Amino acid sequence: MMAAPRPDQSGLPRVFPVFPLTGALLLPQGKLPLNIFEPRYLAMVEDALAQGRMFGMIQPDPALPRGETGPGLYTVGCLGRLSSFSETEDGRYLITLTGIARFRVTKEVAMQRGYRRVEAVYDGFEDDLAPDMDALPVPRADLVAALRGYFDRAGLEANWDAVSHMPDETLVTTLCMVCPFSPPEKQALLEAPGAADRAHALYALLRMGGHDSPGGAALAS
Repeated sequence: MMAAPRPDQSGLPRVFPVFPLTGALLLPQGKLPLNIFEPRYLAMVEDALAQGRMFGMIQPDPALPRGETGPGLYTVGCLGRLSSFSETEDGRYLITLTGIARFRVTKEVAMQRGYRRVEAVYDGFEDDLAPDMDALPVPRADLVAALRGYFDRAGLEANWDAVSHMPDETLVTTLCMVCPFSPPEKQALLEAPGAADRAHALYALLRMGGHDSPGGAALAS
């Protein structure tokens, strides 16, 4: 039986804008809503709409010194495509960015209209274009129990009916993106080698965050 062909990265840009935002995590296939209001990022969205509708999300790295263009950046981010767009009466853009593939920054290039741009490669992230988690590597009941404990201790609410109906991979991606983990923890989730590794890391973070939680409380939206 022939192996399935590897996903084709040839259509992905090598140079593109990036939106540095602490605590914001975009993962392949994930959907990130953004409220755009700064003039430089309004310009970035306008340019992206005219040039393939893509830009990258990346976090500033607090361990790096600030440079001429802004804070130092982590080397790994995620390229996204604008999948929805609307403009408010006061001139803001409400957009949704859908994750395509992770990238590794090779260098930063000249800014354009005030926003930052990078040159990047996708080596090692080929599977992001067709993610496939054969099975959740931890029992789903254990993951949901850890989530309940984490939300209980954090004072958060959840739509547990929606949680119960999410496919495993969608559940892992969504929880990684929406849970209020620290920026370094979110970066670790982003850089997990594959979907199963990310699920393991998510489970560990939920268990640590819910430690000493009473657990089992009924949380509903």
